[in-house]
Amino acid sequence: MLNADNVSCLRGERRLITALSFTVQRGRLLAVMGENGSGKTSLLRMLCGLLPAEQGRILWYGEDIRACRERYLASLIYIGHLNSLKDDLTPVENVTISARLVGEEISEGQTCEALEAVGLVRSIHRLPTRVLSQGQKRRVSLARLWLSPRSLWILDEPFAALDASATSLLMQQLRSHLNNGGIVIAATHQEIDVGADRLDQLRLVG
Repeated sequence: MLNADNVSCLRGERRLITALSFTVQRGRLLAVMGENGSGKTSLLRMLCGLLPAEQGRILWYGEDIRACRERYLASLIYIGHLNSLKDDLTPVENVTISARLVGEEISEGQTCEALEAVGLVRSIHRLPTRVLSQGQKRRVSLARLWLSPRSLWILDEPFAALDASATSLLMQQLRSHLNNGGIVIAATHQEIDVGADRLDQLRLVG
């Protein structure tokens, strides 16, 4: 499980989060909600170890993530609100490189299967990513979720720019991950339909 214990976040001179505590168990999704500027992205970055908490601790199965950093990072996948794609590379190249940068060896065939799973037809797999629509680029970024065996998914606005078809595919993948005992933490403005028995909500107030 993942546990935030009395964490606070200060950005510049502004306190975004004060003494926040919560626990996310295996097989559950925590939807982080709130207005823009309320600290959703900062919280996710703290949970990923990319932003230090001003105070408090973040624990992974009872151990501070700073003490088990290598093991913790090997357990999570983070997809930010920006797609982090190289425009001159193809979708296949972008997904393959993203996986290899975190030590995951995947084949071209696996990459193509993941891109098809998110609804991208083969005819655009080898086009420069810059010619894709924003929705298609988001699908390329999210294709990592169909490839990664990691148990903790931290997602920042995963449904941004997705049409109804892509949203449905992502919902199915989230449910599958939770059914397999995974954990999802997602900052979102959208209702997430994974079943009330698997959903927790956290609302931040800016």
